Amino acid sequence: MTIDQLAGRTGMTVRNIRAHQSRGIVPAPEVRGRTGYYGDEHVERIELIKELQADGFNLEAIRRLLEGAGGSSAEVLDFSRTLRAPFEDEQPEILGQAEMEERWGGRLDPALMARSEKLGLLRSLGDGRFEILSPRLQRAGTELAALGVPPDQALEVAAQVRTHARRVARVFIELFMESVWKPFNQAGRPEEDWPKVRDALERLRPLASDALLAIFQQVMSEAVEEAAGREIQRELREPRSKATKSSRRRASRSSARSRSRRKRV
Repeated sequence: MTIDQLAGRTGMTVRNIRAHQSRGIVPAPEVRGRTGYYGDEHVERIELIKELQADGFNLEAIRRLLEGAGGSSAEVLDFSRTLRAPFEDEQPEILGQAEMEERWGGRLDPALMARSEKLGLLRSLGDGRFEILSPRLQRAGTELAALGVPPDQALEVAAQVRTHARRVARVFIELFMESVWKPFNQAGRPEEDWPKVRDALERLRPLASDALLAIFQQVMSEAVEEAAGREIQRELREPRSKATKSSRRRASRSSARSRSRRKRV
């Protein structure tokens, strides 16, 4: 196909195609007579460039990626898709407002919904529809509500967990960068090593999730034993009559404070 036909097929202007050729990120055409002809490999390369640009790569970064991969569009495309693949294995769920209210047992608080969206728990689609980005998290939230935990407190817990999870994610990202990417980059990004780097990134996903879950379970067990366990054992050791008297004294003091407040008012 001619350059005009290539532009029409890919949606990229002739001017941009020529500019990309001059930068070395689109291969030169096959010249017959005075006309350059392009094939499927050029279409594939332009589609790759558009996809990488949409993901925030600038043209210089694209050139370096292609150069490091020996000009292989397939290798760069596979690596970029692996890099951008979501870590989660959940499928989002679409719910209407009535369904949301039924699950949460009442009218939806606009302020809490806005904060949920800000935390990345859901996305408003308009017309009273919501995309639940993690159905597992929503189930955890409804279970907390059933236990009597107020929604604003549950959201505060979600915000704190998200903050800590981001720090944990950085640990694994730094591990990949220091142990895999930097040595590969310092070696000049050998073409034959691209599959190894992509494989390392793919294997990091389940490893990070499994390690985090295993460590959390250990820490949670320790925390329960150290905190709740001690308190429960202390209460059990306390004689029943003493515990009852103590409860009555606490109730009496609480009642006295309430009467004092009413008098001041």
